[in-house]
Amino acid sequence: MPKWKLVTEFTFDSAHYIRDYNGPCGRLHGHTYKVKIEATSSKLHSSQYCPHEVMVADFRTLRWAKQDVKKGGLDHGVLNEVMPPEYETTAEMIAKYIYDETKKRVPPGVQLKVAVSETPNSWAEYEDECEN
Repeated sequence: MPKWKLVTEFTFDSAHYIRDYNGPCGRLHGHTYKVKIEATSSKLHSSQYCPHEVMVADFRTLRWAKQDVKKGGLDHGVLNEVMPPEYETTAEMIAKYIYDETKKRVPPGVQLKVAVSETPNSWAEYEDECEN
């Protein structure tokens, strides 16, 4: 069976604090977050921008989080105010949030893996291996 893998990386700038954290991360501060999304599929799809079944998923769709917060993305927002309260603003939970929101935007059957980095040498990855 064929398999395609699509990979995109982007950054966005946002502020956050980790609720009830005893240390500097408990205070409001900002990061340039780097996000890497891998999308894999055994078939190609169309998108809202292209009617032909020629892509795993549209890059524009995968990069939704890079948009300004006023346009539905995460850029230049306070993540504690943008993300639902069930998602704490750790790198792990930001990766899960981006995964969950991206999953709603891609065709069924597209597998996702999301990595989020707050610093050049630390990151968190999230994927759901049980998803189909």
